[in-house]
Amino acid sequence: MSQAPTTTPDDVPFRYTAALAEQIELRWQDEWERRGTYFTPNPVGHLTDGDGRHADPSARPFYVMDMFPYPSGAGLHVGHPLGYIATDVVGRYRRMCGDNVLHALAFDAFGLPAEQYAVQTGQHPRTTTEANIAIMQRQLRRLGLAHDPRRSFATIDPGYVRWTQWIFLQVFGAWYDEDAVRPDGGHGRARPIAELVEELASGARPVPADVPGVPEGAAWADLDEATRRRVVDSRRLAYLSDTPVNWAPGLGTVLANEEVTADGRSERGNFPVFQRNLRQWNMRITAYADRLTDDLEHIDWPEKVKSMQRHWIGRSTGARVRFDVQGGAEVEVFTTRPDTLFGATFMVVSPEHPLLDQVPAAWPDGTHDVWTGGHASPTDAVAAYRAEAAAKTAVERQQDAGRKTGVFTGHLAVNPVNGALLPVFTADYVLMGYGTGAIMAVPGGDERDFAFAQAFELPVVHTIDAPEGTPEGARTGDGLVINSANDELDLDGLTVAEAKERVVAWLAERGAGEKTVTYRLRDWLFSRQRYWGEPFPIVYDEDDTPIALPESLLPVELPDVPDFSPRTYAPDDADSEPEPPLGRNEDWLHVELDLGDGPKRYRRDANTMPNWAGSCWYHLRYLDPQADDAVVDPALEEYWLGPGHGHQPAGSVGGVDLYVGGVEHAVLHLLYARFWHKVLFDLGHVRSAEPFHKLFNQGYIQAYAYTDDRGVHVPAAEVVEDAASPTGFSWQGEPAHREYGKIGKSLKNAVSPDEMYEAYGADTLRVYEMSMGPLDLSRPWETRAVVGAQRFLQRLWRNVVDERTGELVVSDDAPSTETLRLLHRTVADVRDDMEAMRINTAIAKLIVLNNHLTTLERAPRAAVEALVVMTAPVAPHLADELWQRLGHDRSVVHARFPEADPAYLVEETVTCVLQVAGKVRGRAEVSPTATEDELRGIALADAGVQRALDGRDVRVVVVRAPKLVNVVPA
Repeated sequence: MSQAPTTTPDDVPFRYTAALAEQIELRWQDEWERRGTYFTPNPVGHLTDGDGRHADPSARPFYVMDMFPYPSGAGLHVGHPLGYIATDVVGRYRRMCGDNVLHALAFDAFGLPAEQYAVQTGQHPRTTTEANIAIMQRQLRRLGLAHDPRRSFATIDPGYVRWTQWIFLQVFGAWYDEDAVRPDGGHGRARPIAELVEELASGARPVPADVPGVPEGAAWADLDEATRRRVVDSRRLAYLSDTPVNWAPGLGTVLANEEVTADGRSERGNFPVFQRNLRQWNMRITAYADRLTDDLEHIDWPEKVKSMQRHWIGRSTGARVRFDVQGGAEVEVFTTRPDTLFGATFMVVSPEHPLLDQVPAAWPDGTHDVWTGGHASPTDAVAAYRAEAAAKTAVERQQDAGRKTGVFTGHLAVNPVNGALLPVFTADYVLMGYGTGAIMAVPGGDERDFAFAQAFELPVVHTIDAPEGTPEGARTGDGLVINSANDELDLDGLTVAEAKERVVAWLAERGAGEKTVTYRLRDWLFSRQRYWGEPFPIVYDEDDTPIALPESLLPVELPDVPDFSPRTYAPDDADSEPEPPLGRNEDWLHVELDLGDGPKRYRRDANTMPNWAGSCWYHLRYLDPQADDAVVDPALEEYWLGPGHGHQPAGSVGGVDLYVGGVEHAVLHLLYARFWHKVLFDLGHVRSAEPFHKLFNQGYIQAYAYTDDRGVHVPAAEVVEDAASPTGFSWQGEPAHREYGKIGKSLKNAVSPDEMYEAYGADTLRVYEMSMGPLDLSRPWETRAVVGAQRFLQRLWRNVVDERTGELVVSDDAPSTETLRLLHRTVADVRDDMEAMRINTAIAKLIVLNNHLTTLERAPRAAVEALVVMTAPVAPHLADELWQRLGHDRSVVHARFPEADPAYLVEETVTCVLQVAGKVRGRAEVSPTATEDELRGIALADAGVQRALDGRDVRVVVVRAPKLVNVVPA
């Protein structure tokens, strides 16, 4: 790495070097802290600015947020600060434009790495995590970020855990009423569970009959207390269920689908994952599927992220169709193409489908050998296939869909439109958790079904017409319907859309189906068999009924345990059982409490919440991290997040004004946070309908990495260019192979910001990272290129300070017209770039202005001060130092960002090209507002034009004001 000098020659003691930068930066960081420079005032309450004042009513609120970091033991590398610097620049710019800017940083502190370290070392995860937080706080402070330090917190803080548990209880204590009218006029919102009980008791709402043990038409008064509780619990937004989960024996915990890789292994640790049925907490996020989809239209997010969320939610409009099964229960399927029903030639059900709990004892007539999997009976075939499928995760089953495994179940289903008997197969690419766990297979219209039909000798019926000579196979495009008629229904000759409407109406008349909407989204699995997470604020009574703890008993804190690890097993032990660490602490697990009916013994939940819980609501906690009487003060939420606040349009849904983070959180964190926020919105705790109004995904900083001949990564810092090496690089005398990738520990190519602070200073690092390219694109790190950013700051320093004496060198003379024109053009352009987060091009324009000032004998104060103010967002320490040296008492943070004078943006003249017959014959400096007649006269009077005409008449003069005149001779 190229090192900047840390000392200066005796004759230039005031040169801006890394050593001087460090002195300036450390001094100003202390000064900012002493003055409370970055204290953001609330409109009410105890949080005021550094002078003890509440928010200025004339200042518009602007709330900027980063996706908060997990405190890693390795600290930061230079790739991490990219987004933090960007939000800092935006926040500083907006503050200098007169906004009241809220910007703070907290820590997402629950997580598996600290727990795994605790398992290895015995050190409590809190000790490890708090030490890691201290490291990151030091590194971030050294970067000069304008965070309000009073608003920082960690998700492990007892006060924060208390409110995370409180929100869980709000979800647990609510149900989703699909008919309730929302304030926006839509239908469907969460309501307190007490209102459901009241409606059931009064008879205003019928008792649902889909709960086990509840007879059809039962009255609430006829149910015993246990049955009533089952009815209520079945409707909660947070509920317990025995559901298929992803079980990782090697980790000792279950995982959400999103935490399982495409290879069917755990995202963390790369352990095998198996399907198991376990009693777990779930969040009914599916109740919000439509709102989570539709409300994407009301927020300013990248279209890529919106598309990812829409795909994950997976809303599909189609029909439910019911098939009778000979000797078995009715099977229902969901299809988006009911028009192809006449082309259904077989069915496929998930290995978990209840139809397979009873299968025929013998193969029916007509069974093909290829259907049986080599088994003597359907019972044997289905049992063997179910066991094979149980060893795979949902992700693996989807990945393996191309292999077309499956067996005939022995069941025959009746096609409702033509009476045909369809063999029913089971195959693991059909998932019980998606749709109904069963599909009707139309090999003439679906490529996957066609491949299955080819593999299992099943017939193909086409229901879409195709031109002569079309190859055999699935016809997936549009066309007119064929081969689709019975005595009562004729779809032939209709378009697909027409056929869909007609067949669904026909099915509905006969009770065989109806139009419906389905979703890919599944309810959120919310239990983890971990120690280092938020305990559930729930206890269980002698009947194993979950009971919410009162607010007075929150937070439920983690106990000290002798062993932080869940019980883990051999990674491939699919039959193992979860045993969380908390389950081994008897004193904590079993507790005597008086919850209103006298002291009783209860059992706590031994699971903990996933680490996503804390990140669902931290945008609310920044508003006042010390609040202990409400999850958020309504006045603060209205001011910082409310609809139409600040710069947001009057009809906005509200939310954080700018949220910056990586696109890798597009589905998990962002979808979960939106769900929690909407529950709080429905229950009246917030007025903003969305948590994040504008989202910006920054790119990554990448760097070269190197491997040895074994393919093992070696430290990039130790690799040298080596002409003698066949690869051009060597490490410890051996050839090194260069590759390109994301900076990080795994590739051993991390560069610490501490190295950059020492070699160049924090302001130089800030300027370099912001000038590397567009913020939303990934960019290559090149240490040697950092010196370019340093030179810009050194030139700016020299335009203000004499390197030999330290005295000011600016002139109090008025700037020249040329300087004023460049200055005001720079102001206008930098403002435009800052508004659009084009920080790299803004810096380029500051460099141009700075270079111009360098050419002058002495830079005029008016231009220098404007340049210093415009530079302050990207190089705040240097700007504050220069601002003070220029004679200002208050920090440059309080200076107003310059505004361009329109008079200097108008060009005095433009160059008009004069042509004869399309060839340039002269040029003239003209007014930008010159008329066509004026330009025509100037051209015809020009000596060069006259020479080219050589006495010829003029046929026409073409004028493109003000930059072109073309004289066409006769």
